[in-house]
Amino acid sequence: MTIKLAKDSIDLALVTNQLEEMTAFYRDVLGFEDRGQIAARSTPGGRVAQLQCGSSLIKLVRYATPSFDERARGLGVVGFRYVTLHVRNLEEVVEACERAGRPVVTPIKHIDPQIRVAIVEDPDGNLVEFLSVTRRAKPRPGAKPRESLVESAPQPSG
Repeated sequence: MTIKLAKDSIDLALVTNQLEEMTAFYRDVLGFEDRGQIAARSTPGGRVAQLQCGSSLIKLVRYATPSFDERARGLGVVGFRYVTLHVRNLEEVVEACERAGRPVVTPIKHIDPQIRVAIVEDPDGNLVEFLSVTRRAKPRPGAKPRESLVESAPQPSG
């Protein structure tokens, strides 16, 4: 069986206790389009902020009563650890994150002659990897797949 996608992108939900701070980061710092807030269907009193990123929808979910451990962070924790955004203005994005006080976990660096990356933390400590490709490089015959920089980044303490 092969999945038959009806959309060329994914929607991502991030559960947070800091709905306003997270919305401000993704909307004001990264420039995602604010699609408004709705009531969380899964929990009375919860809210969902919807932000458009290209054809992907980022859903920031705040439950009325948090039911998760905020200390469970970093790359060694089971579950989604980071998201990668392909950008054309890497320096500008990293500078905006720095001005907003977001920690830069990995400053801009080349991981390949045509590929540069940087990693920042959002207000909840999720890792956001920004990747800039100067041109599409054809894989070398027999080359191993590229290891993500995030996999070798230092783990946030906490």
